[in-house]
Amino acid sequence: MDLFARIRSEYAYLSGAIRTLRRLKPVVEKKTRLWPDVLEELADRYGDKPALLSHNQQLTYAAFMGRANQYAHWAKAQNLQKGDVVGLLMPNCPEFLAVWTGIARAGGVTALLNTNLRETSLAHCVNIVTPKHIIVDAALAGQFTDAEQHLEYGSESERPELWVYGNAAENGASSEGTFKPLKPLVDAADAGPLPPEDRPAITTDDKCLYIYTSGTTGLPKAANINHYRVQAIMHGFSAATGASDQDRMYDCMPMYHSAGGLIATGSVLTRGGSVFIAERFSASTFWDDVVDNDCTMFQYIGELCRYLLNSPPHAKERSHKIRMCNGNGLRPDIWEAFQSRFQIPHILEWYAATESNAVFFNFDAKVGAIGRIPKWAEHKFVTEVVRFDYETEAPKRNAQGFCEICDPGETGEVISQILNDPKRPSQRFEGYSNSQESQQKVLGSVFEPGDRWFRSGDLMRRDALGYFYFIDRIGDTFRWKGENVATSEVSESLTNFAGVHEANVYGVSVPGIEGRAGMVALVVEDDFDPAAFYTHVRKALPDYAHPVFLRLQNHIEVTGTFKQRKIELVKQGFNPDGLSDPLFIIDDGAQSYVNLTPALYEDICSGKRRL
Repeated sequence: MDLFARIRSEYAYLSGAIRTLRRLKPVVEKKTRLWPDVLEELADRYGDKPALLSHNQQLTYAAFMGRANQYAHWAKAQNLQKGDVVGLLMPNCPEFLAVWTGIARAGGVTALLNTNLRETSLAHCVNIVTPKHIIVDAALAGQFTDAEQHLEYGSESERPELWVYGNAAENGASSEGTFKPLKPLVDAADAGPLPPEDRPAITTDDKCLYIYTSGTTGLPKAANINHYRVQAIMHGFSAATGASDQDRMYDCMPMYHSAGGLIATGSVLTRGGSVFIAERFSASTFWDDVVDNDCTMFQYIGELCRYLLNSPPHAKERSHKIRMCNGNGLRPDIWEAFQSRFQIPHILEWYAATESNAVFFNFDAKVGAIGRIPKWAEHKFVTEVVRFDYETEAPKRNAQGFCEICDPGETGEVISQILNDPKRPSQRFEGYSNSQESQQKVLGSVFEPGDRWFRSGDLMRRDALGYFYFIDRIGDTFRWKGENVATSEVSESLTNFAGVHEANVYGVSVPGIEGRAGMVALVVEDDFDPAAFYTHVRKALPDYAHPVFLRLQNHIEVTGTFKQRKIELVKQGFNPDGLSDPLFIIDDGAQSYVNLTPALYEDICSGKRRL
């Protein structure tokens, strides 16, 4: 890097860091000022200006506040107490934000349920947070009903009240005897502020949301998101993106995740801008939405960028008003092509995780880097890359029992120090709903006795200038279509299918595609039916968790401790020329798994056959 480039880099980082820290200062100092209070101030200032828009609904700042107030009054009418949990299963829409904002005002905690989950996976997410109420959008009522049989209660009195938003019958599900109608009660509720005497004493240390993450292994975990973290995310990213009241964000990311639900929305709302919300990402309508709704920013994950880049030219792909996009996972091999083709002025890549206390930004848009912490900022953002033992899947320890920091360019696990300093709340780790799972993410006595560090579960390398480069996830979990796929969860669902004796799930690399495609080695009965298995997969698992490839084997190799061997299977991949086992690929057109032929394999590798 030449001198002038170095100066530009340092200036970009310094100005971005200062801007972000200034924006977070009031959040740290004003412990009783919550997001609903911020929204009240915004409603007073911006009133009739659009805040949340979609194809079906629009809420001004005043209407957004009023709708949130109605949910707060509804919650109090249901005798919701401070800390009580309300599950929310709802697609992307303006109403989504109003629901949890109102519940937060009343002192409740909203569990943002993943709308892709089904049956046992969805039930698990409900069970681990023991909600008092569950709100289900009518379009998802049937999906929830399928999972209801797997819900667990300590007693009948602990059974949550089920509420449906909209008409479940119109969506093919019967609400009779199961759901109570929610919308009429909320519509009739007072849109004015909740009286002070009805507002419980809450500070930024109190819990606001549960946001689910699959972590590195097993079923999803419910991350504790307190009121400080909600605002830190919103205000922090508004500063990082330089958002203003002239901005309009395009948000097609799932709102049950932090990126779509807090970063994309809060970064512009906290500055008086607006958000256009799409129910889901669609490559064919993306630029129509962005251009027709005058959006100036959009949120991405790496796969979104790849899908757009692989799509046919769109008439509006360069006629937009986008000044910046921000997100994570934009890989180096498509970065410049993506930016050039769609004429994106600035890309802000960053690294963060829902439950993590580590966050860093690539303020100067260095291609391929996910963020940077310069030497002079290391005391403020205490993050290290430590040497990693791939056999034990844990950081290495030296003769003295301590971890060792990687040299520049060396790959290791990223860890971030856990501090309980009131002046540095961002370094706290709030953990999960399950305390045992929380402890598994904490690394103790790392560099000195008794210190505590958060394990990211991510392998990275850091160069001499402080730029971080993502390498891979640790453990069995792999990423596909922007989601973490837990192999143990998928395996459990597959072995529930009659005729499947064993299932060894792993991810395989596919040329030109981000992440790893799901593949499973199966031991099955002689009468195994690929079409029936396809039907089972479609019903039991979300789309991103469907195994793309099947490999039928006579037996599954295991270690001495009976752990399934995956490394060799991953290396062997899905090339039929090098394998004697029968191979299949998922085929939605045939509604079955079909034979994976050498010709089909070549089409996949060349990009002719899209996965």
